[in-house]
Amino acid sequence: MREEYIRPWEKNIRSVVPYVPGEQPREKDVIKLNTNENPFPPAPGVEKVLKNMDTDSLRLYPDPTIGLLVEEIAKFYQVEKEQVFVGVGSDDVLAMAYLTFFNSDKPILFPDITYSFYPVWCDLYRIPYETPALDEEFRLVKEDYYKDNGGIIIANPNAPTSIYESISTIEDIVAHNTNSVVIIDEAYIDFAGESALSLIDKYDNLLVVQTFSKSRSMAGMRIGFAMGNKKLIKALNDVKYSFNSYTLNQAAILAGVEAIKDKQYFKEGINKLIEIRKEAEKSLKELGFDFPASGANFLFVTHKTIPAKKLYEVLKENNIYVRYFDLPRISNYLRVTIGSKEQMDKLFEFLNQYINNK
Repeated sequence: MREEYIRPWEKNIRSVVPYVPGEQPREKDVIKLNTNENPFPPAPGVEKVLKNMDTDSLRLYPDPTIGLLVEEIAKFYQVEKEQVFVGVGSDDVLAMAYLTFFNSDKPILFPDITYSFYPVWCDLYRIPYETPALDEEFRLVKEDYYKDNGGIIIANPNAPTSIYESISTIEDIVAHNTNSVVIIDEAYIDFAGESALSLIDKYDNLLVVQTFSKSRSMAGMRIGFAMGNKKLIKALNDVKYSFNSYTLNQAAILAGVEAIKDKQYFKEGINKLIEIRKEAEKSLKELGFDFPASGANFLFVTHKTIPAKKLYEVLKENNIYVRYFDLPRISNYLRVTIGSKEQMDKLFEFLNQYINNK
């Protein structure tokens, strides 16, 4: 067979295997439980500010410092504004952190089962990495992070396993790695326990990353942020201004401010979702599912007799979308987002009928 001719310019293309996001079906009658979006609307102030937004402001560039939102985040989390960095979703913040902090010849460390974007950024930026294995219960083995490294990133709660590690475990890892930057990715922390934010003044190598996408119901606005000591935040901003000064658009900035101001709505929404999660756990157990205790807005489930891939396919055929990962160690698990009560009722109505009629 004749070899395909490779043009000289093709040899210079950066080739990576991209991250594969969850499906985004366009049909209106689907039950969408595959991308960990919040089923509830954002705070009422978000809709109000968008409706009343001065569209003439859109002809102007947004504030490159994102000052209004940075100040509100700092106020909410009781840190100084110089300790806050904002980006276009936590993915943008994390990618910027990779570019800023992971420049050693030593490998960075993250678990073998975790957010699948982590190795993609490593390939993109040519960062060496190692993936210490989670134990049989999908928990961190903290001693695996005591060795020399070029940085560490840990999702807590972890995705896709949903498991939350205690603040003492996180601190132990940070304390053993004061010579490298440790990033704790807390996309789901509001549904779990204590944040590592309480440690940032104690450890100058710690960066905590969170998002408006989950607990604040604003995945479509793409707002993420990091908190850490001023030196880390300045370094992030220096790289950002060298990459793209105007990252967050005007609408997202104003909407983000309104979202974080409404503390009562924020707390009520979290509590409501956790209650639905508890009900879902009970129903799943009755149907023969096993899963770890969740600290997220999703459950990581496996059935005692029905293969996960088969269940995923059957659910999809019936317009119910969940996430399936055909990966080592987790190929018999499904990640099920906690939806509204109505969505979950429809999910369990189908599962009851399907499982009990097998």
